[in-house]
Amino acid sequence: MAPDQLILDLGHRPALGRGDFLVSACNADAAAWIDRWPDWPAPLRGLAIVGPAGCGKTHLGAVWRRASAAADLRAADLTVAGVPDSLGEACNAAVDDLTELREPQALLHLYNTVAERGGSVLILSRAAPARLEVGLPDLASRLATLPVATVGGPDEVLLAGVLAKHFADRQVAVREDVVAYLVARMERSFAAADRLVDRLDRLALAEGRRVDRALARRALADEDTDRGSDGAWISD
Repeated sequence: MAPDQLILDLGHRPALGRGDFLVSACNADAAAWIDRWPDWPAPLRGLAIVGPAGCGKTHLGAVWRRASAAADLRAADLTVAGVPDSLGEACNAAVDDLTELREPQALLHLYNTVAERGGSVLILSRAAPARLEVGLPDLASRLATLPVATVGGPDEVLLAGVLAKHFADRQVAVREDVVAYLVARMERSFAAADRLVDRLDRLALAEGRRVDRALARRALADEDTDRGSDGAWISD
């Protein structure tokens, strides 16, 4: 290994096809709940993981689905008629992006089916399920009693680890001080980390140079330009 290759001693778990899931203070509670399965509260062993876009909810959901052989469902796609086919033979189900739910009756049907099979439901949402207006008292009651694990945006330790992993995946050696420079100045999100590493990798390859502070400064400036003055991303 190159002498300047960054090594961070962070807790991690295999993401089963999606690399390592790095654990830090902002997601430790949610990760611990995933580790506890199937020892979730009865009778319906369920959990809601709540957090902003890009915080790692879907990543945690992927880890749990692999461990539980759960069906992978999106709230926006749920229909009453489609629940049997969507669930198949699975006893467990992960439902992503609850805020996009269009047919509350379909989610209630899913709950009842999973309960009959003695399974578990994992809900991923940007808002606490109990705060959503679903219009069905039975469903509202179920959502209100779900344990909730909140995931915050990545802290500095986790963001540094995510950057380091993305660089390592691309076999790009980066000094620790360069990663620290990026962490102190970049947008605090997993999506931004992925975007920034891709940008730096492309710049370094195009110019035949290493990723150093000067290149990091340029990439950050390009990020600001692409984001626009109102914080919205500008399409290519």
